[in-house]
Amino acid sequence: MQAILLLEDEKTFVGEAIGAGGTAIGEVVFNTGMTGYQEILTDPSYKGQMVTMTYPHIGNCGINLEDAESVKPRVEALIVREISPVSCNFRATETLDAYLKRHGIPGIQQIDTRELTRHIRQKGSMTGILSNDSLPFSELKRRLKSHPGIVGQDLVREVTCDRSMRWREKAEQAWYYDGFRTAVTNVSKVVAYDFGIKHNILRLMTSFGLDVTVVPASTPSEAVKDLNPDGVFLSNGPGDPEAVVYAIEAVRALAGWKPVFGICLGHQILGLALGAKTYKLKFGHHGSNHPVKNLKTGDVEITAQNHNFAIDAASAEKAGFTVTHLNLNDRTVEGMRHRDLPVFSVQYHPEASPGPHDSLYLFGEFIKNIGNR
Repeated sequence: MQAILLLEDEKTFVGEAIGAGGTAIGEVVFNTGMTGYQEILTDPSYKGQMVTMTYPHIGNCGINLEDAESVKPRVEALIVREISPVSCNFRATETLDAYLKRHGIPGIQQIDTRELTRHIRQKGSMTGILSNDSLPFSELKRRLKSHPGIVGQDLVREVTCDRSMRWREKAEQAWYYDGFRTAVTNVSKVVAYDFGIKHNILRLMTSFGLDVTVVPASTPSEAVKDLNPDGVFLSNGPGDPEAVVYAIEAVRALAGWKPVFGICLGHQILGLALGAKTYKLKFGHHGSNHPVKNLKTGDVEITAQNHNFAIDAASAEKAGFTVTHLNLNDRTVEGMRHRDLPVFSVQYHPEASPGPHDSLYLFGEFIKNIGNR
């Protein structure tokens, strides 16, 4: 069956349909990871986006029960050069194509993903519509034109949990290392705001000595204070951080109260809460191989990333933050720490999944901040 991908500048790609039948609209982005497609599909930060995998052959490991980062896929559609029709992994329970069909996610293959990626890099991320419904071109253009885009949209409401819960699952032993085992002496209570939180964040915090309660994104600061945690965690999530006004207000009230650690969208919300500004990147950072420099140690960390917005460095400094990490590709802010308050955050994903483990030490820093209170 034929599928078509139409971008808002009318650039068009025609290929073969994969996954479920139907039509999807979202911001088209590219991910440079060679694998980790299951984690990418289930990362709630991709809500509202159609993901192009730059690696040409995707799906040979199939889908398993262990590697999901949320309860279901969150992407709007998947774009690949070629999807594997078979699964060759001892953990696999179904093929990637069957998984997409089961969850109603459409996709396209047999297009030039290199050309698409180059187009996005030159023109910037843009809204696209993907369809295998044989809709007239005029109807695709009409639907695409009426789509509001990602700027100004609160997508957190679509992925956050609907009630509070205690998290108990731990990470696999491969994630442990001596620095964490020796750092954890007491079990501390943490409230984790779910803006679209990845499961591996929760697994790691639980494994490394934290008693974690996950709360919905709209939870007011008073409710968090009633839980009396030792620290507050701000998770990753999708969309425009400026649109999540309720979270910004809650974090503003909590930032000077207990230690706070933010990742990705949580990093942006923390900045906005304390007076920094955010802006949209041209084509975002999506992948598991982005170099980031730790300005304190001089070390370069290879990081996992998934974001389309960033903190403005000048406004962060003015708001009382010191920039702690820089992206070596484009010099954007990747981490910051407040000069007076026990709060810090990073733009990238130290929990990886998929990606390298270079930045796991940041969970240890959060634990130390809690212990120093």
